[in-house]
Amino acid sequence: MVKLLHFPPSSKIFSIFCVPKNLSNHSPPLITRPFSQHNPSFSFRTTTTMSINLQSHAFAGNPIRSRTPNHGDPFSPTAALETLKTRILDNHHSLSPNFKVLPFRNGKPLASSAAGESWRLGWIGLEDLRGLLGVELSGDSLVYLGSDVEQDAVYWAIDVSGGERGLVPQFGGIRFSFVELRTLMVATDWVDSKAMGNLAIAGHARALLEWHNLSRFCGYCGEKTVPMEAGRRKQCLNESCKKRIYPRIDPVVIMLVIDRENDRALLSKQSRFVPRMWSCLAGFIEPGESLEEAVRRETWEETGIEVGEVVYHSSQPWP
Repeated sequence: MVKLLHFPPSSKIFSIFCVPKNLSNHSPPLITRPFSQHNPSFSFRTTTTMSINLQSHAFAGNPIRSRTPNHGDPFSPTAALETLKTRILDNHHSLSPNFKVLPFRNGKPLASSAAGESWRLGWIGLEDLRGLLGVELSGDSLVYLGSDVEQDAVYWAIDVSGGERGLVPQFGGIRFSFVELRTLMVATDWVDSKAMGNLAIAGHARALLEWHNLSRFCGYCGEKTVPMEAGRRKQCLNESCKKRIYPRIDPVVIMLVIDRENDRALLSKQSRFVPRMWSCLAGFIEPGESLEEAVRRETWEETGIEVGEVVYHSSQPWP
């Protein structure tokens, strides 16, 4: 199902124009026309007439820096992992650098929110992880997220799925709970750079943990895989294979198709959507396909409407 949505003149949207073949590309007249459904007499041109003023995107702008593996750098993944294993075995907690862990349960990060304040992530130490959540720790159970030298901190994520409770015991006078990532996104003030950074950290951590859960076996020979470089990659245990496996990303395009007058947008609706909910068109990029080709193909497949040249706006991660 598709819908033509009318916009008021003041709306700021990303524009895609269609222009007849026999008209000049330098000064196309803005004549209102319906969307063309496979009309060979028209070619298409795109231009950005009104830009979207967004300083950042949801889940982008991660403030935590990853580092190149280096045994001489205590903040690098390999050196930090060795220190982590030592602390787990020896039960040392007050040494430098400070290890902070973000637990996830069923894809939900630990978070808290106080009255009148923005939500924050539930970073906890190794000792709190054992005591509050009853987690059995090992070097392979935590995934390296990055570090902050100025804060003397190394950040980790861990999947503690299996429990049914959303709440955890109160500590530090604050009540924490496991919250849906998109709920946090909706609750985030997009002009609050710290909150946006926290959202990006949570998105990065969830994507890594989900990849770990889905890549427990080698896709080439079927043998089990083990984490390497503090969870930044995996490797097959089969001695005759030893395939290196890196986090998987699935590229997707999402596009806003509008008419020549910049006053109608083409939206779609899925059967699972709640009433009155519509969305932009989107779809996965197929092998051997460019971003622009994916935009044209998906629009044609879903609506039977052709678009021509595509203007790229920006990109963002989506866990």
